Amino acid sequence: MQNLLNRHTDEVGITTLTLSQPERRNSLSFSMLDALGESLTDIAEDSATRVVVIAAEGKVFCAGHDLKEIRDQLDSYDFQLALFKRCSEVMQQVVNLQKPVIARVAGVATAAGCQLVASCDLAVAESSARFATPGVNIGLFCSTPMVALSRNVSRKHAMEMLLTGEMISAARAEQIGLVNRVVDETLLDDTVYGMARTIAQKSGHTVKIGKGAFYKQLEMPLAGAYDYTAEVMAENLRAHDAQEGICAFLDKRKPEWKDS
Repeated sequence: MQNLLNRHTDEVGITTLTLSQPERRNSLSFSMLDALGESLTDIAEDSATRVVVIAAEGKVFCAGHDLKEIRDQLDSYDFQLALFKRCSEVMQQVVNLQKPVIARVAGVATAAGCQLVASCDLAVAESSARFATPGVNIGLFCSTPMVALSRNVSRKHAMEMLLTGEMISAARAEQIGLVNRVVDETLLDDTVYGMARTIAQKSGHTVKIGKGAFYKQLEMPLAGAYDYTAEVMAENLRAHDAQEGICAFLDKRKPEWKDS
């Protein structure tokens, strides 16, 4: 795994997962997906991790699936299906992880690489970054990347990317909601880790509740979403951190979180 993905946790609980195969454009080969999935499984149980950053080495954030690997298995439907299902599982791990995940995007993110960016809770890109879902250009529509993309940008913007296969700039990605912020490359780390540190200072229990509720209510009709989130808030108020936070605010002091 070390040659594929590096993992580091700092003193405030920010764990960085770095895709580390720049010579292969950090492609999501079966082995890279396994490495990423296994790390996310570990992080889910790691109380020291409060926020996750997904980064990459080199000039390409992630070029999507390894087309050479796919070509070598063109006659194996079972392999292809297993690959796309494994990728789908990993993307869902990112969404379902009870800790915020931030994409640190330097360079190009295409196809399943763009899907990875869209699957993260937040994304910060350097100004020269570019994004695309170019499968249509090679006869393989980006159908699984479409799932994450269409849940982050409007239908027409998603369809434009999917049907044209054209690269879009970081500025355009920010405009349509694919990324949160675009910054000069010299400010990328300060912005990403500044955001991560801000989140890491919050109650981990509260963030966990909020992230889970956010994605669940998105799939509900309006009335059901309000019913569900009312119950979530009432249950949230029973937690130590909510009661401590309210009292600390009223007492004009800093709260002492217990992540419970």
